[in-house]
Amino acid sequence: MRTLTAAAIAATTALILTASGTAYALGGDRPVTTRTAVAKHAADVQIDRTAPVITRDNILIHAQLHTIWKIQTDVEKWPTWQPHVEVVVKDTPGRLRPGSVFRWTTEGLDIASTVKQVEYGKRLAWGGPAQGITAVHVWTFTPTRDGILVHTEESWTGAPVVANQAALQVALDDSLHNWLSNLKHEAEDQAAQ
Repeated sequence: MRTLTAAAIAATTALILTASGTAYALGGDRPVTTRTAVAKHAADVQIDRTAPVITRDNILIHAQLHTIWKIQTDVEKWPTWQPHVEVVVKDTPGRLRPGSVFRWTTEGLDIASTVKQVEYGKRLAWGGPAQGITAVHVWTFTPTRDGILVHTEESWTGAPVVANQAALQVALDDSLHNWLSNLKHEAEDQAAQ
């Protein structure tokens, strides 16, 4: 685990405040859940801000942006570094782009995701249905002097969410925390090679 000095934390926090307009507390390797919105471009895909379940998380990764981006966007390789992702099949060949569809199975959910936005090295968004739950998942990648800040936010709507909001909130919080931790581990392992 990398320990940040008080000066590094202050500098990183100031940089993040400048880049996003939002204050984040960076604590070691654990991403911090926050309910404040990040700065956005008017055309950016957004989560459903009225959804009953919303999670926002971020993590600082010490690897090159292109390494992190490649790991995150090579969806067919997710099962090699995401223990809970069992299988991913791309319906649309080639690089992810708006309209690309991929189907995947994780923790008992069969998900059909459609890519909504791709801004290379900066922003990625997808969404779709999974057993009555409609998800919108947005990722942003912000270079800082100490590494790449990966921010993710996801919203869930639908009858199953309304019926079991508390349990599904915990499930989504845990899922995004684990995803970010696994992404950090994989990217930093690749960077060390």
